Amino acid sequence: MAHLTGTLAEGTTQHDAYLAENDFHRRSLAKDRKLSLGAKNLGEDGSRNSADDLLTAMGYKAELVRSRSTLQVAFMSFVLASIPYGLATTMYYPLVGGGPANIIWGWVAVSLIILCVAASLGEITSVYPTAGGVYYQTWMLSAPSYRKIASWICGWNFVVGNITITLAVNFGTALFLTACINVFETEPEAGIFAGSPWQIYLIFVAITLLCNLVASLGNKWLPLLDTFAIFWTFAGLICIVVCVLAIAKNGRHNASYVFGEFDPSNSGWPAGWSFCVGLLQAAYATSSTGMIISMCEEVESPATQVPKAMVGTIILNTFAGLVFLIPLVFVMPDQATLVALVSAQPTPPMIKNAIGSAGGTFALLIPLLVLAIFCGIGCTTAASRCTWAFSRDGAIPGSKWWKVVNTKMDVPFNAMMLSMAIQLLLGLLYFGSTAAFNAFSGVGVICLTTSYAVPIAVSLFNGRTHLVDGNFYLGKIGIACNVVALCWSALAIPLFCMPTAIPVTAQYMNYASVVFFAFFVIATVWYFVWGKKNYQGPPTHEDAILEARRASVVSHQQK
Repeated sequence: MAHLTGTLAEGTTQHDAYLAENDFHRRSLAKDRKLSLGAKNLGEDGSRNSADDLLTAMGYKAELVRSRSTLQVAFMSFVLASIPYGLATTMYYPLVGGGPANIIWGWVAVSLIILCVAASLGEITSVYPTAGGVYYQTWMLSAPSYRKIASWICGWNFVVGNITITLAVNFGTALFLTACINVFETEPEAGIFAGSPWQIYLIFVAITLLCNLVASLGNKWLPLLDTFAIFWTFAGLICIVVCVLAIAKNGRHNASYVFGEFDPSNSGWPAGWSFCVGLLQAAYATSSTGMIISMCEEVESPATQVPKAMVGTIILNTFAGLVFLIPLVFVMPDQATLVALVSAQPTPPMIKNAIGSAGGTFALLIPLLVLAIFCGIGCTTAASRCTWAFSRDGAIPGSKWWKVVNTKMDVPFNAMMLSMAIQLLLGLLYFGSTAAFNAFSGVGVICLTTSYAVPIAVSLFNGRTHLVDGNFYLGKIGIACNVVALCWSALAIPLFCMPTAIPVTAQYMNYASVVFFAFFVIATVWYFVWGKKNYQGPPTHEDAILEARRASVVSHQQK
């Protein structure tokens, strides 16, 4: 008993020391940035922001400035998806899977499913709004008997998913840029730029360095950049849609072709499975849904703003995607011709077929290229935050370096550099196989889908009791959304390990399963070698969290 009393006293002393350190840190940080502590804790309407109080109750220091408003976090969520660009770089998959119907209806189906995923994550995030995101939520929702292994698996999937999706975005931009340059070719498949592996890799390195440079040195301007990206996206969409439909040099298909033509012969799979394999385009474009959760500690009122941003962005993206895809399918050239492209980037040839001019085509592709850079910057930012958050809880080797926040730049710079280094190393796989992009995009979707499913499953199986007091509680609708999200996860994970077409060749092989398995083995071995004994998980102060959350709800209702 004496030992227990001493331990409790020691814990109280440590807690007091922690609060003192937290207060000193925040005051120093505010002084260095020329921000008053009072101003930092004010919400959009000038009232005291309770988000930092909730974060403190969770056991964390407020190390990042809450600079994003409701609209700005929604804009960043939109940029993370960058729908026209994401759909453009992965158009190859539904073309092989089935063509027009696969493109249009696959997008609609996946968007509705991801809306359920976003709603499910939004409910949980409204209760546990931290940069740790889904792995922290898994820890808090799980029973003590299995919370350590559950949060470990979820956390590693979330971090790997963030990093590989960022890699896929930047690598996809390199491939897409090459295809854009080659619209100036005079003979089909002749190309004016060879796009050999070393050239593609160097372009990828340049894009990755640019995205990290902007995300680190220009952090305080990123909300403005995201706002600009919204207007840029829709201006570019209008230009592309109007031009391809108005000019349509080689004519237009009828509506029955656009919405009903389905030809799975290019994949070799049975019709139903071929359609499902073609869903990778839509799944890739919407895979960033939960990445915005990692920005919770830079949002003024994350318990309400982040869930609304996730759900609202999916609705907006659904319509933006249809506005982009339908006109392109109306003017699409022969499906077999597009599938046979060596570049596996059919969007530039599709636009050129409609415009008839290489210069005009390239001009219309510029909005997509710029949006690709915006997307890369957003993904780089989100990936660095989730890497930092997981390191903060001691789950990544060398955590003492990766959990450090650079107060001058207001970013976890070391974590950002770790993420970048991993991306550059994985990019070298392209020298071994030109199908590496398939692996990057596939494993990103698989890992993120798994990480989203874990907290949803734990919450549902435990009766969703933790969510009742949340600001985004959906009741019975939430249960339906949970079920849809989990059914999708059960399908998507094995589905996106499958090759695009059969018989399997080096060109069509999907190495996502190999990369995913390698990460899974590494994470599992590391858990039993080190994590099981040393990983303690996030700090747990459930009573304090409950009181802080109730205060936050009262504050929200009074506004």
